[in-house]
Amino acid sequence: MDSSIASELDAAAALPGENFSRVALTPEALELLLRLRPIHGELMFHQSGGCCDGSSPMCYPKGEFLTSEADVLLGVFDVEGDELEFWMSREQFEYWKHTHLTVDVVTGRGSGFSVEAPEGKRFLIRSRLLG
Repeated sequence: MDSSIASELDAAAALPGENFSRVALTPEALELLLRLRPIHGELMFHQSGGCCDGSSPMCYPKGEFLTSEADVLLGVFDVEGDELEFWMSREQFEYWKHTHLTVDVVTGRGSGFSVEAPEGKRFLIRSRLLG
């Protein structure tokens, strides 16, 4: 791991009226994102809660996954000057609204639709109650 990435990176608050981070990246997740960005350009996360890896955050080139009123922007990361948005389906947010989410990475294959899949890695969520 790059020794300059020492701690979690919190996203800026994005929900109206909130001034706290709901989502963070582990140093390992940030390191993988920095390796993926030159390949795929700016990136974004979306977590749907559906089947087939729906409980894992999916990483896409920014704008490739179209968001709508059915989605909630939970936070925006500053990744070396690029904005990386973390979106969640509104329905899934109802289940997760009392939690802080941390995006981590583990070895293994996730969904073929997420850009990290060819790397033999997959993003996952670790959660804790807010408070």
